[in-house]
Amino acid sequence: SSPHLVQVRERIRINGQPISKDLFSKYFWLVYNRLEKTRDPAHASMPAYFRFLTIMAFHVFLQEKVDLAVVEVGIGGTYDCTNIIRSPVVCGVSSLGIDHTSILGDTMEKIAWQKGGIFKPGVPAFTVAQPERPLEVLRERAQELKCPLYLCPELDDFEEGCRALELGLAGAHQRSNAALALQLARMWLQRRGCQGVGELKEVPPGTELLGRPVPLAPPFQLTDAMIQGLRDTEWLGRTQVLCHGPVTWYLDGAHTTSSIQACVRWFRQAALNQDKPHDGSEVRVLLFNATGDRDTAALLKLLVPCHFDYAVFCPNFTEVSVTNNADQQNFNVTLENSLTRCLENQRTWTRLLEEKVGQDPWLPSPLRAGGLLQPAPTRGSLLLVPPAPRPLNSPALVFPCLAQALRWVAQGRDPQLAAPAASGAHPHPAASSGAVLLREAAAVRVLVTGSLHLVGGVLRLLDPALSQ
Repeated sequence: SSPHLVQVRERIRINGQPISKDLFSKYFWLVYNRLEKTRDPAHASMPAYFRFLTIMAFHVFLQEKVDLAVVEVGIGGTYDCTNIIRSPVVCGVSSLGIDHTSILGDTMEKIAWQKGGIFKPGVPAFTVAQPERPLEVLRERAQELKCPLYLCPELDDFEEGCRALELGLAGAHQRSNAALALQLARMWLQRRGCQGVGELKEVPPGTELLGRPVPLAPPFQLTDAMIQGLRDTEWLGRTQVLCHGPVTWYLDGAHTTSSIQACVRWFRQAALNQDKPHDGSEVRVLLFNATGDRDTAALLKLLVPCHFDYAVFCPNFTEVSVTNNADQQNFNVTLENSLTRCLENQRTWTRLLEEKVGQDPWLPSPLRAGGLLQPAPTRGSLLLVPPAPRPLNSPALVFPCLAQALRWVAQGRDPQLAAPAASGAHPHPAASSGAVLLREAAAVRVLVTGSLHLVGGVLRLLDPALSQ
């Protein structure tokens, strides 16, 4: 799976656990040296990062003799390097969203065409409820590739006559993911000759589908292991809640309009529906960053209705120093580029708040946020000029790294994070904005979203055990 959150080993798991450091090192050098030795020095370069890790993952699974490998595509499907598997047991396509438009296309139909590229002749494939046109594109791709495609029944259909299924992952959108997972698991069990999991009968061509573009797979009787699997599922960085004293962190790696909408629904239910503390105030903070070619203004607009008191923008670097970011380092993006984007997000957020005033009596009149990067002559580090005109009460702040952003949010109240130093950590008065409110609030609720890389950097700081 990709991307990883804290350590690259998370991408290659066996029995749910990232492979060990020793195993990763062993197979990394084995694959690297063999490729280096056999490549054509005149014409061929070594595979790029994701391709190398894909080759390595296949090698690990073959050498370790796994019974079943679950392979998530990187981007798209048709031209993705994972799509060299000629005859998988089963294929699945989850909810489609607009993402990676520069590679996959700028419409849901174009993206559906790319996703349908993983379909294989005679190999059953499943998808969940999709908008009408993208679903038709998936059906056309399945017909073209001679692949039997089915629609998953809703999770509700599995609950008829039995108690409600409990999911380990929060959020209504996880129900369709769970329904898809059940169908994929059932196909594997059917291939292994397991009885009592409901046989999937192929629908002959030309069968009347009762107005559906894709036949509906029948629900089946769930096994105890399936019910337990749904209940025990953990997936870090997706609708995850960490309670650290008065500071509660809500982490979700949503980074498309549809996933941000799902994130907002989850956050409102998980955090904003909670009763206000009896003994004091509640402060809501948004920590946001987005990467790639994503339309950050569209994503931020969806977050405005959550009524955040402060929005914090920072790059996905845990520390300003690159040496502390081994597995978080992205060599395609410079710190300066990342900070420039954060300042753009700060301006966008302030503009969205200004547009909201007048429509929403709840919001106070926001202060204008600007900001420029200036080098500090003494240490050569970056300082953030405060948004004008009154930095001490700005609703939007930019920090140069996650460690500084989290220390500001927690104000010494999260035992995992050191308190912001009186000097050095936040050398500019902008950092004192909201500090009193955050220190005195009975509850601080922080939503971290916009990028899985951002969430991974936050997890690395909030849960040091993940770096072991």
